Amino acid sequence: MGEQKSRGGEQPKRRVPLYVRVLSGVVAGILLGLVFKERKYLFGSVGNAELGRLGLLVVKLLKALAVPLVFFAILDAFVKTDISLRKGARLVLICAVNATVALGIGLSIMNGFSPGRHLAGTLSELHRPGDVPSDAAQELLAASKKGSLGFLDNLSGYVPRSLVDPFSENSVITVVLLGLLVGVALRRARARSDEGTGPAMTVVEQGIGAVYAILVEALDIVVGIVPIAVLGVVADVVGKAGLRVFQSIWVFLFTVLAAMVLHSLVYYPLVAWLVGGKPPRVYLGIGADAILTGLSTNSSLATVPVTLKALDRMGVSPASARLAACIGTNLNNDGILLYEAITAVFLTQATGMTLGLGEEITIGLASVMAAAGIAGIPEAGLVVLPLVLTAAGLPDALIATAIPLVMTVDWFIARCRSGVNVMSDMLVAVLLDVGDGNGNGSGADARQGGGEDVANLLGDPGGPLGRGRDERP
Repeated sequence: MGEQKSRGGEQPKRRVPLYVRVLSGVVAGILLGLVFKERKYLFGSVGNAELGRLGLLVVKLLKALAVPLVFFAILDAFVKTDISLRKGARLVLICAVNATVALGIGLSIMNGFSPGRHLAGTLSELHRPGDVPSDAAQELLAASKKGSLGFLDNLSGYVPRSLVDPFSENSVITVVLLGLLVGVALRRARARSDEGTGPAMTVVEQGIGAVYAILVEALDIVVGIVPIAVLGVVADVVGKAGLRVFQSIWVFLFTVLAAMVLHSLVYYPLVAWLVGGKPPRVYLGIGADAILTGLSTNSSLATVPVTLKALDRMGVSPASARLAACIGTNLNNDGILLYEAITAVFLTQATGMTLGLGEEITIGLASVMAAAGIAGIPEAGLVVLPLVLTAAGLPDALIATAIPLVMTVDWFIARCRSGVNVMSDMLVAVLLDVGDGNGNGSGADARQGGGEDVANLLGDPGGPLGRGRDERP
């Protein structure tokens, strides 16, 4: 579909793509951080710390709006599409395959090259107390005690004390479970209404659609100022930590990033192309907005509205997009999975420990539990790391030394984890669509395909996720 002309016959102005604005914010933030560090500027009244606090407010608002968006997107999907048990089983199977491949890549790199041995005997020397406040590690260790790798403990953490708690605490897993429960109840109530034995559900269904559309519009407004928030957050982080932390732990950083690059920039695009019919210029090109938003906001949850738009532009059906990005969001955390497993094996190699197949399987299972969110703990990737390290057999004293060291570069790795998680959401949606027979080739067809279906499902051809409002790369 080519760009439509305006009423006066003139071409509409092309907006600068979101990913370009985000990258510009990152570059500007790095420069401000390196130049001014923690000093005040702008007449001595503003510093990078203040910009960082303002940027975090935007990210905070994105998360606050994204949680109810997930809830109402699930309800809207139940109202307008058919989510079958078969499709849910396919979701779990696809996520399991992706997780297995991620673990295979991570453990192959660790066993093949043993990068942790480069730090053998020097772990304690690498810890610089000045890099991270000593109480930060204690705070993290205390927070990790709220989590558990036990199935029943995690299950009990998903059951809310009230219906308000999951929304106020941003507990995504619980919100998804509530959405599924209410969605199933809504369908049963509608079936009784159709049979004439229950009240009419038309007004309720229209209300759900209206609230969902309003939330998408609100998030669209907030997403517009994300590049400014990125500038502030990056300036604050670089101003405080600088780039010197990479000098002491570059081997660990390179290992984690290499595994993430292989998984996200080789495995994902190949599968999306060969199985899903979306070549790299579609999967990576159209998905660039969502990927870079995830990298910059450090939250795949806050990126959900951008992910849904990107999938729509790829021609993925709303049913598959919402199932993958909303309902399955906590199953698609391959970035956390890779990080947990590689960090645990890396540190065991640094201490000279030899891991057998059983120990590596234990680390893999612990990493899977961490990737699922561990009782909905925010920032689970770092918070539950002590639990995974304990499962790997590392002593508490070594964990207490290693955690501050890892934290010095976690601000960077965390953003990469979020980017990988967003790409996982997109891949799962593409593969779910293929299973439904909705895969639609590549190139221009992928950008146009599914547009009429999206408009019909939303009930408004010019709606918030409609074709007419999307930016073109």
